[in-house]
Amino acid sequence: MSRQAGAGSVVIEMNPHLPSIRIGQIVPSSNTTMETEIPAIFAARERAFPEDGRFTFHSSRMRMKRVVKSELEAMDRDSLRCAAELADAAVDVVGYACLVAIMSMGHGYHRGSEARLGQRMKEEGSEAPVITSAGALVDELRLAGVRSVSLVTPYIQPLTDLVADYIRHEGIQVIDAIALCIADNLAVGRRDPAALLSEVERLNTRGADAVVLSACVQMPSLAVIPRAEDRLGLPVTSAAVCTARAMMRAIRLEPVAPDAGYFLSGANVAASSLAGRGGVMAGSP
Repeated sequence: MSRQAGAGSVVIEMNPHLPSIRIGQIVPSSNTTMETEIPAIFAARERAFPEDGRFTFHSSRMRMKRVVKSELEAMDRDSLRCAAELADAAVDVVGYACLVAIMSMGHGYHRGSEARLGQRMKEEGSEAPVITSAGALVDELRLAGVRSVSLVTPYIQPLTDLVADYIRHEGIQVIDAIALCIADNLAVGRRDPAALLSEVERLNTRGADAVVLSACVQMPSLAVIPRAEDRLGLPVTSAAVCTARAMMRAIRLEPVAPDAGYFLSGANVAASSLAGRGGVMAGSP
């Protein structure tokens, strides 16, 4: 990378010989958030660590308009086609970007889904690792040593109950779960992230090690995660942040990015950074 100054400005020229890392996503057709928040997280990382390479983003879509169980099941059946399409693009990692579709299929479903998608990728000549947002959320929480969470979802109550039960089955206690009861997936994506700062005011966080501000990859939250941490005095994450972190680990990049909260901070690089801390972030007095 070179820097050229002129007329009071600085122009940053990226080294064209740096590796281009291809980030693949399998997304619901009505999802409008993961193709903004995931690139935003990786772009921020690229600016902070340009020597690690550049990122490009590639998606394949599955039909889904309303977040109800019948549409989620039909959508999930289409995921293998999406994996084959992303294999054609020679992506370096794939993220299945629909948390509730996986969790609504039964306990531990993310493991089988990741295995099937990975097998389809191999059949198409790709060795790219596959992660799911559902698996990423529980894995990244556990990796940090989180034993209990409170969370917010945009889902209807029955789906929120399924999500909370899925997380509990993975060994993480759910203290409280707010259901915003929005079935229209496009409406979820149009929400102002700042509205979540009001939602967390009524969230019971007593005894929680962390807060999942958005347990949904479609509900925008990235822009307010640092503010939510300041307000709550707790580590705050989201399904999107955990997905990005799992992707970074899968492609052997240090899982850090600026302005994405504690979970993508340097303080959380070491495993179990929150273990036994009762929600007190590493590095805090």
